[in-house]
Amino acid sequence: MKVKLILPALAEAESPFWRPIKYSLFPPLGLATLAAYLSPDDEIDLQDQHVEELNLNDHPDLVVIQVYITNAYRSYAIADHYRKRGAYVLLGGLHVTSLPHEAAPHADTIFLGPGEETFQQFLKDFKNKTPKKVYSSSIRTLDKIPPIRRDLIKRSKYLVPNSIVVTRGCPHHCNFCYKDAFFEGGRGFYTQIVDDALAEIDRLPGRHLYFLDDHLLGNAKFASELFGGMKGMNRVFQAAATVDSVLRGNLIEKAAEAGLRSLFVGFETFSPANLKQSNKKQNLQKDYVKAVNRLHSLGIMINGSFVFGLDEDDKDVFKRTVDWGVQNALTTSTYHVLTPYPGTQLFKDMEQQGRILTRNWDLYDTRNVVYQTTNLTAEELKNGYDWAYKEFYSWSNIFKSSLNHQSHKHKLKHFFYTGGWKKFEPVWNFLIKTNSLNSMLPVLESILSKVKTEGKGVPAADVEEIQSNTFVQQLPILQD
Repeated sequence: MKVKLILPALAEAESPFWRPIKYSLFPPLGLATLAAYLSPDDEIDLQDQHVEELNLNDHPDLVVIQVYITNAYRSYAIADHYRKRGAYVLLGGLHVTSLPHEAAPHADTIFLGPGEETFQQFLKDFKNKTPKKVYSSSIRTLDKIPPIRRDLIKRSKYLVPNSIVVTRGCPHHCNFCYKDAFFEGGRGFYTQIVDDALAEIDRLPGRHLYFLDDHLLGNAKFASELFGGMKGMNRVFQAAATVDSVLRGNLIEKAAEAGLRSLFVGFETFSPANLKQSNKKQNLQKDYVKAVNRLHSLGIMINGSFVFGLDEDDKDVFKRTVDWGVQNALTTSTYHVLTPYPGTQLFKDMEQQGRILTRNWDLYDTRNVVYQTTNLTAEELKNGYDWAYKEFYSWSNIFKSSLNHQSHKHKLKHFFYTGGWKKFEPVWNFLIKTNSLNSMLPVLESILSKVKTEGKGVPAADVEEIQSNTFVQQLPILQD
């Protein structure tokens, strides 16, 4: 059987603000995970439209498409195309689960929720020529799942081919998050067996890993055993967690010992009223500065996430947020315009209040205003969002923020990481076009090397290690 797995490009990946490197970071693990359930005799083609031109002139027997909100229209068009060619088409993912009635006319079968258990059942039914129109996940387990089909991933096209997911979902229930809708009808947060997760890590070449889990520290027992098993593996990794998990116990120290060097943290807002509106209880009455200082003391860089446009936000929220990030030496900041995704409590509340302005899903990219605002006008919100990105990543603020670290090595790491991520787009474009992204992995691993916080200063060898591998050293490539 010929099987085609497709991740269509997100609408924002072709916008005027398109940054190719942002969409060349991670391979589509969801599709590669499902591929593990296919027969070894099947002819499988996994295509990610973000990093390659989609071939629509083939004739697969089965087509599986992963649908997000801002690739929904493109996904439907691709699905319609293949159905006309006689292929059996499956649609699944966050958007399909949120709006099954919208997706169903474009597919022979749709999948609601996680697909590990339901895809296995579909394949049995398909073989017996009795496939259902809808498969809904209720059994939630990662026990004994087969290894991800990483042989299908075109590793050279990604900066971080060693992405990995060892949990599903999140233990929290923020009302702007897709998670609750996607995991409805079963467990909303569950983990792999630790030994299975360690075995998957052991399969991956090189040193660097990126955990794509929503909250890697969400189950303290699992995370503690995972980090214990990773000690001695000589890995460096990046992940995501909450302020609360950073402050509680000694789990973050165990993560640092195992190789954690960069953490995505959802600060979201400084307003208690906004936190209550978002049901982000895990951040209420938490000391953000204490969490930041704890991470920095362990040599962990921080990617802070912030949301603009919550009801309590005023015109000064953008400057306050940027200034706080610079003052507290966040390595990177990710800003979002509040976006009420369908299926979330936020969408339901705003729809009931008559505040949803458009159902053009291409605009639901956290860059556009799609709802009726309160204290800010839509124009003020959009302009403030654009200003915040430009201001935070100005050279003056990158330099200022870097100097707010105590360790000289951390200052260098911060400067090169932040500057390299945002200021060398021509270099990234060149590397992408020449299929050379993997050449940057030693650079990334060097920048993520351990910061020794004890004592003053930093050994000259550490400084030289970073300087010899910086993004700046790639600039002569463009001059040849």
